Amino acid sequence: MDFRLDRIEDKVELYEAYDLKTLQRQIEEQIDNNKALLLRVRSVQHHAVFQPNANKVLYTAVVHYAAAT
Repeated sequence: MDFRLDRIEDKVELYEAYDLKTLQRQIEEQIDNNKALLLRVRSVQHHAVFQPNANKVLYTAVVHYAAAT
């Protein structure tokens, strides 16, 4: 049996919430989790769109993590 560990070089995660505090908390928690994998934030993109069915604004974020050098 061969045991091999590969290092994660890039990772993209998507988040969504109906308020900014929740979105920020989700991102901060995952930043801490990804530090254990030796990943750092490379870029963040965020958007807001009105959801007429929920009558709320939906906030989304895309966070790209890259291997820490």
